[in-house]
Amino acid sequence: MSKPIQGVVAVAGRVLLSLIFLLAAVGDKIPNFNGVAQTMASAGIPAPQFMLVGAIVFLLAGSLSVIFGYKARIGAGLLLVFLVLATYYFHHFWNIDDAHASQQQLIQFMKNLSMMGAMLFVIGNGSGPMSLDGRSSRTPAQR
Repeated sequence: MSKPIQGVVAVAGRVLLSLIFLLAAVGDKIPNFNGVAQTMASAGIPAPQFMLVGAIVFLLAGSLSVIFGYKARIGAGLLLVFLVLATYYFHHFWNIDDAHASQQQLIQFMKNLSMMGAMLFVIGNGSGPMSLDGRSSRTPAQR
């Protein structure tokens, strides 16, 4: 794959990977703050309003970091922590008696596992070409 195409593909991948987290923050958690905090409280999350603020910060900082490829390993780490906690508290399919509801939660659980794998991939490999992290590692002659 040529370098320019590889860069465009890397940017598209980072955007597609992170868009779900960015939209979760700005399209759901921020405008529905009190309702989301109540849902978190009913799931047994301690200090739900405080934890929701933390989740929003992790979602915004993590998704923007990965999208722009700036400190992407740290951003992916933030999203990984969010995913681990959200998966544990909200997608415990093993505790659901209804077969259909259990199947739906299993799907959400597996989706989150795949995104955890993607975050580990970013942590292990960095943000790739056409990223702010990649730009800072090149010499002035390569820019």
